[in-house]
Amino acid sequence: MRYATPTKLAEALELMSVVDRVAIAGGTDYYPARVGQVVDDSVVDLTGLSELRGIGEFGGHIRIGALTTWTEIAGENLPDGCRALQQAAAEVGGRQVQNVGTIGGNLCTLSPAADGVPPLLVVDASVELASASGTRMLPLEEFMLDYRRTALRPDELLTAVLIPKEAADGRSTFLKLGSRRYLAISIVMVAARLVVGGDGTVTAARVAVGACSPVAQRLEVLERDLLGVGAAKVGTVVEDRHLGALSPIDDPRAPADYRRWAARVLVGRALDQCVMAT
Repeated sequence: MRYATPTKLAEALELMSVVDRVAIAGGTDYYPARVGQVVDDSVVDLTGLSELRGIGEFGGHIRIGALTTWTEIAGENLPDGCRALQQAAAEVGGRQVQNVGTIGGNLCTLSPAADGVPPLLVVDASVELASASGTRMLPLEEFMLDYRRTALRPDELLTAVLIPKEAADGRSTFLKLGSRRYLAISIVMVAARLVVGGDGTVTAARVAVGACSPVAQRLEVLERDLLGVGAAKVGTVVEDRHLGALSPIDDPRAPADYRRWAARVLVGRALDQCVMAT
């Protein structure tokens, strides 16, 4: 096993240009998956890259460095539209995981139950991907290809998450259903964001569901149907047809039918909570 600990992004990118390198951040997924195994990966440990930490403003966006921890995100002063992301940050694993786990690692691992994904979908997030040859931007929905498969090339690192400032308008909320409050993989999770106009009707809506398909999904039909609806009625709009993008599975945590039913209930609750928060 070869283990590199770069302290500059350029150094890390040069290391990643060599084939068969594995980048790790907090390591909260990487190490538990290898307990009892001989690890022979060539690892690039990114934890020394201070330039990939922190939250700030960049070109009309809120920029979250890929190595920013969940604890840091939960404690930041962010717009109300990012409240769902901060609520999710406070429910990722336990406190120890939140202290070292990173937003970039959560996206690159891309579990179907990755808590950070639905809240980022409802704020139209993009990811910044860097290699020794340059940097590119991708909408999060294009970055997520399939079950635990991303558009990240072998020589690239995810360096930041960017949220358009206008996408942080309104109020958002995150709800998670698991076997217990902490240290449990989600059975269903929902993030929603609503913007309500001066006349009391919805002018913008985003709804995303995780743990019910290979990657988290936005419910775009529901989002369209919510436009123009009175704020007091948003929770009643949800119908089974709005869940058509989902493809839940049976597994030891829950059967597919229960997941779909729970998703409908949680979506309605999340929408109501967005309005209650206004």
